[in-house]
Amino acid sequence: MSITSIPSARARAKTRVSFGRFRAWLVACATRPEARLWLVIQLAILHAVLWTFILINLKAAQDVHMDVAEAYGWGQKFLLGYGKHPPLSGWIAGLWFKVFPAADWATYALAMATVGVGMVICWLLALRVVDARRAFLAVVMVALYPIFNFKGFKYNPDLLQLVTLPLLVLAYLNAFEKRSWRSGILLGLAGALALMTKYWVLTMIGAIGLAALMHPERLKFLLSPAPWVAIATLAVAMMPHIVWLADAHFVPLTYAGDTYSLEDSSQVHQLVLGYVLHSVALLALPVALAALAMALVPPWLTLLLRAPLRIATRAWARGANPGVNLSQALNVWIVQIIVAVGPPLGALVFSIYLKTDWGISLFFLVPLALVAIPALRVQGAVLFNIAAIWLVLSAATLAASPWIAAREMSVNADNTATYGARSELAHELTQAWHARFASRWAVVAGTMESIQPMVFYSPDHPGAFTPNEAWNSGLTSLGDVKTFGFIGVFDPTDGRLPAFEKWISETAPNAERIVMTTRRFTHGKPSPSMTWNIYIAPPGK
Repeated sequence: MSITSIPSARARAKTRVSFGRFRAWLVACATRPEARLWLVIQLAILHAVLWTFILINLKAAQDVHMDVAEAYGWGQKFLLGYGKHPPLSGWIAGLWFKVFPAADWATYALAMATVGVGMVICWLLALRVVDARRAFLAVVMVALYPIFNFKGFKYNPDLLQLVTLPLLVLAYLNAFEKRSWRSGILLGLAGALALMTKYWVLTMIGAIGLAALMHPERLKFLLSPAPWVAIATLAVAMMPHIVWLADAHFVPLTYAGDTYSLEDSSQVHQLVLGYVLHSVALLALPVALAALAMALVPPWLTLLLRAPLRIATRAWARGANPGVNLSQALNVWIVQIIVAVGPPLGALVFSIYLKTDWGISLFFLVPLALVAIPALRVQGAVLFNIAAIWLVLSAATLAASPWIAAREMSVNADNTATYGARSELAHELTQAWHARFASRWAVVAGTMESIQPMVFYSPDHPGAFTPNEAWNSGLTSLGDVKTFGFIGVFDPTDGRLPAFEKWISETAPNAERIVMTTRRFTHGKPSPSMTWNIYIAPPGK
């Protein structure tokens, strides 16, 4: 042995000791009651910060998604509804942008703050079902789920459901366990909060109701005050929004019927297949990476491949599994199966358009449903392995994000939907209005796709008005249009242009009509040019 090899061997040994201590510290923090909550909060904050910077890099050549701009517009006024959706996502956006500027980075920070809060709630939910080791494994699997990172770049009602739906399921498990009137009130309030996010939440509320009816301990729950107090609380809490809904002539339901019903039933099978494949593909990543983390700790494979439901039944007969609350695990399994199977079947039966993004909110329970399988043995080393996988992948994505963005831009150089220069148009139109009228630009008219970026990017943040659509947000009115004047923005390739031109002729026949072309340069590379039909109507006398 050479003299120089002795220090090297000692250094390696010291490194192994330090590595082992860090792993032991992580496992201890994940399992000790006094430390585990703070560890998960730190994980959620680090996740949100890392992925905010990743999204800033990935989306550097893009304007914010129109859903994000729409939520920003809603947040300018705190209404009880916004035409298409209930108001919670608009309220939260309004509060967020009272603190942060209307800038791209702030929208990505909002999206990641949303999923970070959802991660913490998913962990609190997991603790109702499994022990601390399994709960930590479940929350890191959630962090690896693409909906909680790169697919979660756009803040909208779908993304906000990653907060309100876990909170709803947490409240249900709490009520199912305690069966008290207080837990019923919390469940009802959680249900109302979820419904104020999006009516799609009815799928989860229905799944919870069916789970309560199918569970072997259903009589204990149904004979307690909890479910009935929850229903009464939900009805009372939703009453203001229901009154608004009636006053608005149920416009959101009209929007849903006009937008998502299909006359050609032959399309349904293809849409349902796409929805299912999209959901399975996204779920495959966290499941595969968790399997990789466990593969380093044999003999997980043989345990996992046993028939889990049969083992669960036997364990139930013997008594509670040390790591799993089987009564609550059964609730989670039933709910997840129903919300996974129910929407595709409903789409097939009723010929409804099933959007792939609607699956975002319905599969957050999958990691917990898997780690709650009694046959699974979660050793301490697994927690370190899965956390290390998450950190390495996040750091690698951050380092590669500028290259990924440049690559995507070169491949999709002509994609105006993604790379069109709408923010530049917003600034140019603001300057044009100020030059003509020396006043604030108050109203922008057109289709949602064209005008929402104007609302977000213009320094004046004009109110959006969508003529010829029954589901106007309510932020502006035809009276505002005539009083304050407006700028109409329309894509000349849009098939709805003739109807919009007719509305312009009836509403502002003397409007100035011009054509504008915009493009931007990002890192020296041009975005595709976009041409717009612009209509400038002066304020009324």
